[in-house]
Amino acid sequence: MLADERFHRYQFPDVKRDLMAGITVGIVALPLAMAFAIASGVKPEYGIYTTIIAGLIVALLGGSRFQIAGPTGAFVPILLAVVLQHGYEDLLIAGFLAGILLVVMGLFKLGNLIKYMPRSVTIGFTSGIAVIIFTGQIANFFGLRGVEKKEAFHENILELIQRFPTVNSYSLLTAVIGLLLLIIIPKIAPRLPVLLLALVIPTLISVLFYPDQVESIGSAFGGIPQGLPTFHFPEITPDKIMKLLPSAFVIAVLGGIESLLSAVVADGMTGKRHHSNRELIGQGVANLVTPLLGGIPATGAIARTATNIRSGAVSPLSGVFQSLFVLIILLVFAPFASYIPLASMAPILMVVAWNMSEQKAFMHILKLRSGDSLVLVTTFLLTVFVNLTVAVQVGLLLAMVSFIKRMGNQLEVEKVLPDQPHGEQVSPHPVNAGRHCPQLSIYTIEGPLFFGAADRFERTLTRSIHHRPKVLLLRMRLVSLIDATGESHLSSLVSDFQQQGGVVLISGIRKQPLEMLKKSGLYGKIGPEHFFPRTGMALRHGLTLIDREKCGSCRHSAFRECEGWHKSRETKREMAVPD
Repeated sequence: MLADERFHRYQFPDVKRDLMAGITVGIVALPLAMAFAIASGVKPEYGIYTTIIAGLIVALLGGSRFQIAGPTGAFVPILLAVVLQHGYEDLLIAGFLAGILLVVMGLFKLGNLIKYMPRSVTIGFTSGIAVIIFTGQIANFFGLRGVEKKEAFHENILELIQRFPTVNSYSLLTAVIGLLLLIIIPKIAPRLPVLLLALVIPTLISVLFYPDQVESIGSAFGGIPQGLPTFHFPEITPDKIMKLLPSAFVIAVLGGIESLLSAVVADGMTGKRHHSNRELIGQGVANLVTPLLGGIPATGAIARTATNIRSGAVSPLSGVFQSLFVLIILLVFAPFASYIPLASMAPILMVVAWNMSEQKAFMHILKLRSGDSLVLVTTFLLTVFVNLTVAVQVGLLLAMVSFIKRMGNQLEVEKVLPDQPHGEQVSPHPVNAGRHCPQLSIYTIEGPLFFGAADRFERTLTRSIHHRPKVLLLRMRLVSLIDATGESHLSSLVSDFQQQGGVVLISGIRKQPLEMLKKSGLYGKIGPEHFFPRTGMALRHGLTLIDREKCGSCRHSAFRECEGWHKSRETKREMAVPD
């Protein structure tokens, strides 16, 4: 997607619409930026820096005209783990490495591949992330004192239980007020900026009626500086790269998935089309630059992008205006942010977690009681109780194994006989005990002949042709593909059959399997004269290869020709009898 295409038919009145949309999204993004930063274990201003810088770069360089980028809930567990294990400085390095990976993914045009991520995996880790975010805000919601953040989920739960007697009633009151506002305002006044009101109103109440009774951004983090930080390049060493690369990879994959999902949602709402690879490059550049100015990893935010569209956005300028609006707020109102209670931010994140938990989709997949259900539950539990990196890796592995198993079960091998042996096209029917040919066996093979089904294919055929017929005819019109493992098993079967003096015929083979057999040499081993476009042609040739003397004593009459051969043999016997 070229830049001029994103501004196609753009007119001056559209600037006003983009400006209003940008301000609206900025109002939504500001509290989320601080909340996600705090939940990730860093200072709230780092989330604001991310919103300003990443939002601006993605708007200018991304592949969607409506994308709004910034910190999101999907990153919270992985960022918090990096901060707890390695510290904030290494988090910047992980984000920088993730930016490099995203740019590489875009340059190698991997944007279309990310959409093949199994839904059971994405729902599993998204629901797990929602649980982590929700439980991570319990301490701020109740104002618990002395709570230490742990890496393990169960350790955090035990910590909350031990500290629960330290509930601060003022914090609880503040959080409940914010939660009620989040629930009620959308119902009675959906156009009002509910997130901002749920942040400002509890803050004003706490400052006016019970000052210094609840923990605030000022008391916890020392306030928010006015302005952006100076440029700083983190110290990157080979050891740190190796240590942080797994986390960077997960950040890059999650960032790519969420940004492209957000772009797809925007396409569905507007009828426009995004450029997936350009979007990855834009996200990558944003994550390369943002850590150099103190920001945390960012990606496309689905809710903020949808808000941008609903607010009347026309072009990427709405994302630019959003970043500029948040920057102005930072420059003018940063000192007032010190009064914001942490308890007022807790319900915002809890509601975000609830909305991203995908409860209906989770229960739907769970009720299927299939391999997808196992992948879902495994990914969910590993996300919650281990970490997101392991969850994604194991989830993808299980999904692949489940897919291979299903595909392997699709391969069918059936012994058949035709009902029209004289024509080029035949209609095969399963063989029954009373009608089969001892010298010529015909098998229909249906499905992909790949590593997940190759062994089953060879075992089935080997078991079925134990009586060693003279001719083996394989009907392969329904074989969609053959991989190296499938070719190897087929070659083994052909070699064994030919060593016993048999002949293999193949009919109806498709282009890809035929090319595979030619490249491997199996085509020449079978013999080009033994490949036929139709089963009828192969069958007529096969009947010329069998021993007709044996047909005379056969009473199966598998083919129409059998009756003629029987009569011919009886005639010869009668002529040989003396008077």
